[in-house]
Amino acid sequence: MREHDGCWLYILRCSDGSFYTGTTRGDVETRVGQHNTGLYPASYTFRRRPVALVFAEHFPSITDAIAMERRVKGWSRAKKQAMIEGHWNLLPELARRRT
Repeated sequence: MREHDGCWLYILRCSDGSFYTGTTRGDVETRVGQHNTGLYPASYTFRRRPVALVFAEHFPSITDAIAMERRVKGWSRAKKQAMIEGHWNLLPELARRRT
């Protein structure tokens, strides 16, 4: 895919209850399937299968998606959960609690 086709940020809930955040230029469901088949034994999700897609957002460019991925990976579990549930109004308060 070309840069202008965009990219997806996605969050998976792993079988141990943890979250995994990633990006893909392709179809999100295909990528989730790759996680569940254990395509990469060294990956975070390999021993935490099955995984389930709990959030996905499309970005216009891979650069934007990767920037958001880096941001989300630094968030607390509570802040990720709020985003997954669509409680956008809680994100600023949850960010203040960490500092």
